[in-house]
Amino acid sequence: MNDYDRGRLNLPFTGIASFGKFPIQPDWSAIDADACILGAPFDGGTQFRPGARFGPRSVREASTLFSFGHAGAYDHEDDVTYLPPASEGGPRIVDVGDADIIHTDTIASHANIRAGVEAILAAGALPVTIGGDHSITIPCIEAFAGQDPIHVVQIDAHLDFVDSRHGVTRGHGNPMRRAAEKDYVTGLTQVGIRNVSSTAREGYEDARRMGSDILSVRQARALGMEAVAARVPEGARVYLTIDIDGFDPSIAPGTGTPSHGGFLYYEGLEFIDALAQRNRIVGMDLVEVAPAYDPTETTQVLAAQLLLNALGRIFHHRPS
Repeated sequence: MNDYDRGRLNLPFTGIASFGKFPIQPDWSAIDADACILGAPFDGGTQFRPGARFGPRSVREASTLFSFGHAGAYDHEDDVTYLPPASEGGPRIVDVGDADIIHTDTIASHANIRAGVEAILAAGALPVTIGGDHSITIPCIEAFAGQDPIHVVQIDAHLDFVDSRHGVTRGHGNPMRRAAEKDYVTGLTQVGIRNVSSTAREGYEDARRMGSDILSVRQARALGMEAVAARVPEGARVYLTIDIDGFDPSIAPGTGTPSHGGFLYYEGLEFIDALAQRNRIVGMDLVEVAPAYDPTETTQVLAAQLLLNALGRIFHHRPS
């Protein structure tokens, strides 16, 4: 029996704004789901404009726009109903709330984020973390220690491969360098990197030496998104990290470090769809939504729509 049959409409503008209006599970020891949404409202790694700490709350709020689908989301182009109800064979998705953030304490905050992702993995579910700045990817990937190897795929305007800057090693310019150092990370595919970046030339040289395949937006467009996805080792377990500034500021102005010349929505979705067909996506995050810089709320709507459609594709292409 769905909410309509019970006489409860649960419209997007009512109730608690969990992600997609999915059920809330605050007890991390009792997770029973296929995918879990975790908030990581930390922006202490930001070097310029702060505000991504409000990203999880704003993306959850925006996601209620897409919570009408009591019977899933039918896509007439694909002739597929994505995210059907669990009672009809769809994935069980829950929102597990936010990791505890301790202001000014990066190490403790990152440890709490890692604990959340580890709890999701221990339950056999797909962790989907909403940041926060891009430093939150560091503990998310650290949570995969002891698991089977992963390949990291990044959509971003910036390489984020700084080793240390002014002694900072866990800021939002460091996550891909920290990932490449892990013995269980087999390589990186970094897509969308462009213009003035967060990393100097030696960082690019280090990234390629440590196993990175780097593509700009123009290079990706010349290849086509399916061909870009084909550069990821087929069959590899993939951790996908999406920085919202990988998309063009015309559709994603609400971020701390916008960079013109970014991807458009369907380019991102087509890439994720192709990736989900070739590889098992075992974890993902979306970071750097800073709602204060976008009073239209376009950025957080893009983030929510992208995450929901990514979940739809991941579970549609994943064997039962």
